[in-house]
Amino acid sequence: MGIQNLTVTTDLYIDGDERPAQHGRSYELYNPARPSELVGHAAAASHEDVDQAVQAGHRAFPAWSALSHRERAEHLRAVAQALSADEEDISNRSRLFTREHGKIIKETLMEMSRLGHRFIQVADYADRLAKDEEIAGGQFDTLVMRQARGVAALIVPWNWPLSILGAKLPQALIAGNTVVVKPSQNSALAPMQTLKIIASLLPPGVVNVISGSASEIGDSLVGHPLVRTVNFTGSVGIGRHVMKVAADNITPVTLELGGNDAAIVLEDAEFDAQTFFKMYKGAFASTGQICMAMKRLYVHESRYDEVVDGMLAACNSTVVGDGLLPETTMGPLNNAKQLKVVTDMIDEARAKGADVRECGDVPDQELYQGGGYFQKPTLVLNADDGLSVVRDEQFGPALPIMKFKTDQEAIARANDSEFGLCSSVWTPDAERAVAISRQLEAGYTYLNGHGPMAQDGFGPFGGFKNSGIGRNLGYDGVLGFTEAHSISGPAGFLL
Repeated sequence: MGIQNLTVTTDLYIDGDERPAQHGRSYELYNPARPSELVGHAAAASHEDVDQAVQAGHRAFPAWSALSHRERAEHLRAVAQALSADEEDISNRSRLFTREHGKIIKETLMEMSRLGHRFIQVADYADRLAKDEEIAGGQFDTLVMRQARGVAALIVPWNWPLSILGAKLPQALIAGNTVVVKPSQNSALAPMQTLKIIASLLPPGVVNVISGSASEIGDSLVGHPLVRTVNFTGSVGIGRHVMKVAADNITPVTLELGGNDAAIVLEDAEFDAQTFFKMYKGAFASTGQICMAMKRLYVHESRYDEVVDGMLAACNSTVVGDGLLPETTMGPLNNAKQLKVVTDMIDEARAKGADVRECGDVPDQELYQGGGYFQKPTLVLNADDGLSVVRDEQFGPALPIMKFKTDQEAIARANDSEFGLCSSVWTPDAERAVAISRQLEAGYTYLNGHGPMAQDGFGPFGGFKNSGIGRNLGYDGVLGFTEAHSISGPAGFLL
């Protein structure tokens, strides 16, 4: 099993140097499948460490931002090449990631590989970014350039830290910003190792990495006077707090927060095994711990039984267990707190009379019942709209399935949420799909698919309402790390 039983230690990375936290402070991370198994120690940064990281980014900013977009793009391509060059290292970091996080090894390998692709994708924006917008025809000629802001604080959650990092880090860098990255304390070891590779390939201070408790150092980072933009992915509650702290310095923020994504299956939807596999992955990939996962499934009443049967079959094929085992298709949840959120919702639904179906195979019952954070994929059938599993974001392997009669009813119920991150519409009729999509209060709508495997990163990603403000990914995700700078002169002088 390679590194399965080895423990690792990760340090901070500041101004081109790997270093321990002040006073040698660190904290422990344990395996969610076996909570007594120590996986490693991560450095616990202090306020002083945060300040040193931001100061390093501030010093590096003038030289980095002075490079051309093409020069920065070449740095990004070199990073992408390094991230995919050593297969043994990728395997070791992926196995470590599974041990500290819980997700299955297939997903961790995919996440490791996706990060390099994102760097290449963003590098290809260089020429477009370098071209100023030209405005002529009035009393003045105007050039509109996009200017880097300065030090960007990038705060990454525990569920898909490397994929989400790929929606922030290359975008900040290509725009000319320097960065301080803070991974989640619940999933820091493999991300810290990966970030060290990236930072070591760039000039000192361009990428700085700190780890530790958000409650201890989060405000020091977000509220630092030299941080010029904050990009945060996480919960609504913490997002509100980030926005308040950043407001003291009028620091712009991008917030990608929770979601309670609705999927609408119309009466003309076409079903086969692949369709139900897409639905299943849309809801239950990464044990349901994905912000854009399908979390509410609305099905036209005429097709309800077909969908339930198809989803039950897909869920019953799940193999729950240790994510390092190749036969496992669903690992544990990441932490005890999130497990309780999900099991409380399931218990409430069952207590209120809902038809609750826990599915899947558990080959290792001793492991499953041994204190790990496991929960089988669970369907809540004919769920009442008032249940917490419908109203709130479960962020775990539980999916309510409800009937509807008309398109307008489905749209109204889908929009009846404080969230507005993603949604999906399932129909072979493209015109009808788009017409319904235009009425959904969501930042992203998938057609005949749902979730990470139904998007390619070229479109902007973010949400309405409590799902956040601003956008990551796509060209808009790069522009979010810039400010517009207009340069104007008399007509005929510039253009």
